[in-house]
Amino acid sequence: MSQIAIYGNFLDFTGLPALGDPADAAVRWRPDHWLLARDGRVVAVQADEPGDDWQKQRHPGRLILPGFVDTHVHSAQIDVLGAWGTALLDWLETHTFPAESRMADAAHAAMISNLFLDGLLASGTTTAMVFPTVHKVSVDALFTAAQARGMRLITGKVLMDRHAPDYLRDDVTGARADCEALIAQWHGRGRLAYAVTPRFAPTSTDAQLAMAGELMARHEGLYMQTHVAENTDEVAWVAQLFPQARSYLDVYRHFGLLGPRAMLAHGIWLDDADRQLLADSGAALSHCPSSNLFLGSGLFDWPAAQAAGTAVSMGCDVGGGTSLSMLRTLADGYKVQAMAGRRITAWALLHAATLGGANALGLAHEIGSFNAGTLADLVIWDLAADPVQQRRQAVARDLHDAIFAWLTLGDERHVVATVVAGELRYQRPATPFTA
Repeated sequence: MSQIAIYGNFLDFTGLPALGDPADAAVRWRPDHWLLARDGRVVAVQADEPGDDWQKQRHPGRLILPGFVDTHVHSAQIDVLGAWGTALLDWLETHTFPAESRMADAAHAAMISNLFLDGLLASGTTTAMVFPTVHKVSVDALFTAAQARGMRLITGKVLMDRHAPDYLRDDVTGARADCEALIAQWHGRGRLAYAVTPRFAPTSTDAQLAMAGELMARHEGLYMQTHVAENTDEVAWVAQLFPQARSYLDVYRHFGLLGPRAMLAHGIWLDDADRQLLADSGAALSHCPSSNLFLGSGLFDWPAAQAAGTAVSMGCDVGGGTSLSMLRTLADGYKVQAMAGRRITAWALLHAATLGGANALGLAHEIGSFNAGTLADLVIWDLAADPVQQRRQAVARDLHDAIFAWLTLGDERHVVATVVAGELRYQRPATPFTA
């Protein structure tokens, strides 16, 4: 039996905070406390020091958060991080598709998958919903790497049978066979789950989208992930390809792809009827602010989504996004709302990347908080990484001011250690990385 006790300042959430209230009661702040985990699960968070039968780790003054939940990221696209380009559709053709083609090679897919997941852990992310590529081997490699790290991972073969290069297109029959084999091998194995993954509506025929819906109906507990309404040119293209649909989102409804386990990335160019459809179906949005800024896609209307009852989580969307760091992504989330004339709190941002992501995936019993019985997925953070940041923390007016400064100034350098199900999976090296 493993028993660990970690000392520090614990922050998590008991509910959904308001977007603009720094004093929101949903914030749970427990400084100078001990988290007790037995066999990988949280037993308690308490002020009293436990007995000597616990293996103790002390982190005085450090912030401890639940591991971040990234609900939209592309593993193969670490090869195109920071790639110069134009808008979404041109960027896909120029950078993304060539990088994804290399994932057909098993050795390359394994190397990228291991590098990608280690990058997530080093950035404070312990759970991810991931796009690999159309290649079955890319999914096997990603699941294998996640299983070795004990991570909660949701992924599935990308479906793409039209409007893509020949070297990346699949077909309905072959895609169905690959999906069925992957589901049988990986879905529900440990902390792994399968997601039916149409890339986005324009790259799948009606027959393939119908097949995706059939998979969802046939197999209990599958997830679905795709993109929706990211870019105005994309939205116009969908309207041409699916004239019978009321909207881009309605295409997915028509093929039975919306439901409580559906995650749709972006959702910038939705209307009120779309947001209500998301809320009614139980589907969630993954807000990807870094990618939206980098590709110039638009400004996500977070208040409108929340007012409709749509669950909002966060995705770094590498490689449209420019970092695997959820902390950097959250800082960009603040900027997106500020550009639209809105101000949101550190609490709203952090909730979306922890308990909000867990709720959106139906996994709040397992991740996203420090409630008793959850798995001990947590990250230990320094609030400052240099003398200037130390000074900023020293003059913070209150808790929100300190956490907001950390959030907007911080990055992966602030990660001290990442723990997954009670096991240390990343520890900051004593010396910086050198090539």
